[in-house]
Amino acid sequence: MTDPALQLKRRGMKRFREIGVVSFLFTSASISIVVSVGILLVLAGEGIPFFQGHPVSDFLFGTRWSPLLEPKSYGVMPLLIGTMHIVVGASLVALPVGLASAIFLSEYASTGIRRVVKPTLEILAGIPTVVYGYFALTFVTPVLRMVIPSTQLFNSASAAIVVGIMILPLVASLCDDALAAVPDSLRHAGYALGATSREVSIQVVLPAALSGVIASFVLAISRALGETMAVTIAAGATPKMTFNPLESIQTITSYIVQVSLGDTPAGGVAYQTIFAVGLLLFLITMVTNIIAQRISGKARARLQ
Repeated sequence: MTDPALQLKRRGMKRFREIGVVSFLFTSASISIVVSVGILLVLAGEGIPFFQGHPVSDFLFGTRWSPLLEPKSYGVMPLLIGTMHIVVGASLVALPVGLASAIFLSEYASTGIRRVVKPTLEILAGIPTVVYGYFALTFVTPVLRMVIPSTQLFNSASAAIVVGIMILPLVASLCDDALAAVPDSLRHAGYALGATSREVSIQVVLPAALSGVIASFVLAISRALGETMAVTIAAGATPKMTFNPLESIQTITSYIVQVSLGDTPAGGVAYQTIFAVGLLLFLITMVTNIIAQRISGKARARLQ
């Protein structure tokens, strides 16, 4: 017969371990919140003084960005349009190709093909972004200029293409994991009803994994929003109001790199613009994630 005191001691130790595990998990989950709040406070602390001297409406809707040269102007619209060039172009490359790759790997590829294709895709994620930038400059841009001679040396199209290649493994890997998590019973039910492999993949498996697919898309878009070195090298540093992807543009992140090289004195207006545009980029990313979570939640609710 077990000693009651020993049983009580074991229960106490078990309870202590449970509390320790829960505390560790809570701390781990809180780190991201603390870091996000800290980043927001730093950006707001340095960015708000800029808005005290420059109206928010002029900043958001102004069509000329020239904080370093005379006459100075602080309209961020050219940087926003340049950033959208990269995000839209990279999404057009990465999202459909990544999703198609994931469907192939999850639904059609044999084990041997998966062992070759998936690690090969993931190798792309380990290549430094500066290498992608020079790849765009020395390979993608010359190819574009052969096809369209009017393409400028620095252009948003080549930058968007390499950023799309860069985020492709993220989309493919996460979508593959989401599709693989769909129970096989749904696939078998589709086949039992006479559906073809294509119909099962597109009309059964993909809707069931839609929340995970949307999450992968959001992560990829956020990655494209924050890409710096590849865009700085390939797209140039010319903030302009243009929708032509063959021209040089400047994104929010490449502007931050330009001003952060050490030539701009701390505390000045030009220095404050770094945090102003950084705060704007932070808010855009946050809104994008909130919208995606709403869409993902509605997708899950429809499947329940």
